[in-house]
Amino acid sequence: MVFKRRDRRPVWQVIADFFYPRGGWTRAAHYVKHRVRRLPDTPEKISRGVWAGVFTAFTPFYGLHFVVAFLLARLMRGNVLAALMGTFFGNPLTYVPIGVAALSTGHWLLGTRPVDGVHTSIGAKFGRAFNELWHNVVAIFTPARADWHGLGIFYNEVFYPYLIGGLIPGVISATLCYYLSVPLISAYQKRRQKVLRAKLASLQKKTGQMGDDGPTSQ
Repeated sequence: MVFKRRDRRPVWQVIADFFYPRGGWTRAAHYVKHRVRRLPDTPEKISRGVWAGVFTAFTPFYGLHFVVAFLLARLMRGNVLAALMGTFFGNPLTYVPIGVAALSTGHWLLGTRPVDGVHTSIGAKFGRAFNELWHNVVAIFTPARADWHGLGIFYNEVFYPYLIGGLIPGVISATLCYYLSVPLISAYQKRRQKVLRAKLASLQKKTGQMGDDGPTSQ
C-alpha cells in the first residue's frame, strides 16, 4: 500500500504516541492547525467544522467523538475534516479539566452533588462503566448474570451531568474557536493565493523569455 507504514509500531508504541505524540503535544497542535488552514474550503465552512469538533470534545461520548463531530458538521454544513481535526481539542492533557468543568457545571445546573466529588478519577469512572457494559453484553451469550445497577448510578451521577454541564463550556469554547478561525484561515488563504499567483506569474515570465530567445523557423 502507498500509505502503509514500512515499520509496524508495537502496541505499546501506539498507546504511548496517543498519550504523548513524538515531538510533544505542542508540535501535534501545530500540525493540526496547519492541516486545518490548508483545507480546500471557505473559511466559514472550515470554521463551522472546527466548531463541531471542539464542541464534541466537551461531550461524554468517548470513543464516538469522530462520529458525533461528523454528524454535527454535516448538520451545520461545515467541513467534515475540520470537524474531525477539531476533536483533538480534547486530548489526554485536556480531558481532565474538561471533565471537571463539565461535571461541576452539570451538577450545579441540576442541583445535585456527586457522592465522591467530581475530581475523583473521571477516567476510572468511565472505565468501570465500559467494563460493566461489556460484562452485560457478554452476559447475553453466556451464563453470566447482567447487572445494570452500576450503570444506572454512572448515568445519574456522571454521564447525564457531564452531558448537560458540557453544553455551556462547549458552546463557549467552540464559538471562540470559530470566531478566531474565520479571520486566521481567511488571511492564510489570501496570502497563499497571493504567493501562488506570484509563482505562476514568474513561471509564465520565464516561459515567455524562453520562447523569445528560442530559434525561429526558416
